[in-house]
Amino acid sequence: MLAWTIYISFVGAAALALMPKASARTARVIALMAAISGFAIALVGAWRAAPGEMVTVTRVAWIPSLGIEYHLAADGISLTLLLLTGIVAVAGILFSWNVENRPAEFFALFLALIGAVYGVFLSFDLLLFFVFYELAIIPKYFLIAIWGSTRREYAAMKLALYSFAGSGMVLIGIIAAFVESGAKTMNLADLARFPFPLHFQMWVFPLVFVGFAILAGLWPFHTWAPTGHAAAPTAASMLLAGVVMKLGAYGCLRAAMMLFPRGMEQWGFHVLGFGSWRDVFAVLALIGIVYGASVALVQKDFKFVIGYSSVSHMGFVLLGLMTLSQIGLSGAVVQMFSHGIIAGLLFAIVGRMVYDRTHTRMLSELGPMHLSRAIPFAAFTFVIAGMASIGMPGFSGFVAELEILIGTWRAYPVLAVLAGVGILVGIAFIWRAMDKAFLGGSASGAAAALPPISVAERIGAAILIAATVAAGLYPRLLLDLVLPALNSPLFDGLRKGMWR
Repeated sequence: MLAWTIYISFVGAAALALMPKASARTARVIALMAAISGFAIALVGAWRAAPGEMVTVTRVAWIPSLGIEYHLAADGISLTLLLLTGIVAVAGILFSWNVENRPAEFFALFLALIGAVYGVFLSFDLLLFFVFYELAIIPKYFLIAIWGSTRREYAAMKLALYSFAGSGMVLIGIIAAFVESGAKTMNLADLARFPFPLHFQMWVFPLVFVGFAILAGLWPFHTWAPTGHAAAPTAASMLLAGVVMKLGAYGCLRAAMMLFPRGMEQWGFHVLGFGSWRDVFAVLALIGIVYGASVALVQKDFKFVIGYSSVSHMGFVLLGLMTLSQIGLSGAVVQMFSHGIIAGLLFAIVGRMVYDRTHTRMLSELGPMHLSRAIPFAAFTFVIAGMASIGMPGFSGFVAELEILIGTWRAYPVLAVLAGVGILVGIAFIWRAMDKAFLGGSASGAAAALPPISVAERIGAAILIAATVAAGLYPRLLLDLVLPALNSPLFDGLRKGMWR
């Protein structure tokens, strides 16, 4: 049934696209039903999954002459990210309950994006993977360009250009791998077993890794992210930070690292102190952690604070991948889930609860409004989301960052210490944003008269908070899926090479 996460999303999108004059209520109900159905299927699939098993969902010939198949399958890593997608999809629709401008088209594009994301996480044919990856670019462009705010056309075009540039690099790597392997298959499992020559992996690995990492916010290719987050409507911001950036990180792990593991071996010489591509990407990930947190610390726009924090937290994902250890890699996957939930909640608070009511995102203007009294639920939720973001025990972020730091300490002790500095800066920018946005102004000032938080928003926030608390208090919910997948034959290449 896992394939129906894709089909239901696309059917819902098609139904809404064919009834553009549908009422806002009808559009919302159709979108919500489709999102809930997809999440329910993903939840049942994760519940019934056998540890370490890769389940073939469907496999039929697509282009037989080239050995290309419509092959959908899932392992523990895929199921973890399917769960993330389902949760963020449902919450995103609840936080978009107020959309009145062309609601049918809005939710049609929303569901089309969700369907493409499900497709990426389920694809086990490299060409099919790429097709779904590209399909995700189209709806996210229109969601920002039509329903966005500050410099929306610029932000949408910048995001699309960066995405297409990265996709071009990935496509070159895909074609090269197909030809080098004998031009008989693009099946991920078959390619993972193929002994690509060392010199081939040395140039294809960085090409494919960077191509995917652009969408994951790798420094210095991260500049599309804060701009896109700030311009996007609330639901699109939640999807962009929550699941779209995870497509890039997932591609780095599933395609670049799984297929070309020897590309991370030592060069045999050093350039500026770097001895391998692994060293290069580990340092770039660290720069992203510290740089993103430092820039977030001085932002005046509330949404840019959260946008740059996403760059910092995605840096932890990429750093975890470069540890090449079981604990570091599992931490990276858990961080994908954790950041998707927490960033989605933060963008929902800033974009829907605050901006849609105050019509400003400037921290200096929000303080005098006494938001802690005007919309206390928003203030309370931001405190919870902020604590989760800085890695407080009891939330999913703590588990993920702890695993990543342990893995990094074993591989790069100095980088682990510097990443810890990035966490401290992260505490500072969350605390500053909390103080200026919700606790600013004189104690005797009158609170602004603002509309109350709606029931849909409260339910959406509760879903996201419950997800991060559940994964934080009982991390086995995710680790029992992720760890067996990392020990499966698909990752034999990593274990035989640089695995620690």
